Amino acid sequence: MRDKIIKYCTIILAIVFATGVQAGQDSLATGPIKIYVFDIKEMIAPPVWRTTKLAVEQAEEENANLILIHMNTYGGMLDAADSIRTKLLDTDIPVYVFIDNNAASAGALISIACDSIYMAPGANIGAATVVNQEGEQMPDKYQSYMRSMMRSTAEATNRDPEIAQAMVDERVYIPGISDSNAVLTFTTSEAIQHGFCEGEAGSIEDVLVHSGIDDYTIVKHEISSTDRIIGWLIHPVVSGILIMIIIGGIYFELQTPGVGFPIAASVIAALLYFAPLYLEGLANNWEILIFVVGLILIAVEIFAIPGFGVAGISGVVLMVAGLTLSMVENIEPGSFNYDFSKVIRAFFVVIIATVVSIIASLILTKQMFNMNYSIGAKLALAKTQNVDEGYTSATDEYSGMLNKTGVAKTILRPSGKVEIEGDMYDATAITGYIDQGVEIEVVNYQTGQLFVRKRK
Repeated sequence: MRDKIIKYCTIILAIVFATGVQAGQDSLATGPIKIYVFDIKEMIAPPVWRTTKLAVEQAEEENANLILIHMNTYGGMLDAADSIRTKLLDTDIPVYVFIDNNAASAGALISIACDSIYMAPGANIGAATVVNQEGEQMPDKYQSYMRSMMRSTAEATNRDPEIAQAMVDERVYIPGISDSNAVLTFTTSEAIQHGFCEGEAGSIEDVLVHSGIDDYTIVKHEISSTDRIIGWLIHPVVSGILIMIIIGGIYFELQTPGVGFPIAASVIAALLYFAPLYLEGLANNWEILIFVVGLILIAVEIFAIPGFGVAGISGVVLMVAGLTLSMVENIEPGSFNYDFSKVIRAFFVVIIATVVSIIASLILTKQMFNMNYSIGAKLALAKTQNVDEGYTSATDEYSGMLNKTGVAKTILRPSGKVEIEGDMYDATAITGYIDQGVEIEVVNYQTGQLFVRKRK
């Protein structure tokens, strides 16, 4: 009897527990579904990658049930698109995309990374061939990489990988689908027919209705002013301009010491360059540090060790390295592990910006100190101060140095320090280099600078 009572009690408890669990599940199932929505309606570039990253992370923090992308883009940068599609594939939250007109090139790659695709009437998806800024098709090694990404992304989201790569390469032949020797692009109806679109929709609300979601709340991703500014500053074009100002300001100040504003512009540009990269987690402390060390070494070479030797070359290398690596994210935080292809791209941005800035500085220096320009007239003397009119910058000490002999106290490459009669002077070799310790002879002087040659 006792055993029967225990058995009946156990059955009753099991039924109560199961009923409670089912009630809890029904309560969860019938609750409003949180939809997190953000837009991709511009060229795919680092700012869009930043927006996607923030949106996905925010959706995860808020325990959203679904992420929905409202897309209309003609494509953009492949590396940014790759980062976006990886982020979408890695999140545990289902991702839908509503293509409101265009999902071309990089936009197609991002769309295929989503769990469900919905398209507006008259929309298109495809045309993912890799092209340069002039719209010319890139070499096959780039197309091969894009084909591989499209295939793997389609496989990850259970879509036909052959169709995906036909959107990149016109040589891919698929009977009845891609057989016209042209890169594949689907209309809305074609995408639905071949499994690259779950349905036609005219709005986000239509997408949710088509998905069978009728009880939901929409959370719209809002981009703050700070985020907009950071996104703008990390754009490669803006980064290139800031590098030009950094390098150009330093070079201009060295060419025209005492002017002041070039070095101030350089400092401000450096802050605008490194600060957003640091906040985004791209620039590490040590990457900024090697840039600063590079600046110090160049200053030492210019002011303490005249000429251009190991310190100057090391300084230039460290500056370029700091600027380059700060633009590239470490694959593993805190490690020296980079995507080499991204490092190469960043390096060329830095080099091109540096060359352009130096050329621009040379032109600007010449123009600013042309007497026909009002700015130049304020920065330079408008009247020639001729010696025969009584003007001279030479003191009796310097004028009396002609033909005197001394010893090079540093290497003259061509500038350096010389010692004459126990006193130190700035000097420039008129030809070639003069090694330290070599006897010299003064042959001329100008504006507080002695010109010397090896003593015969």
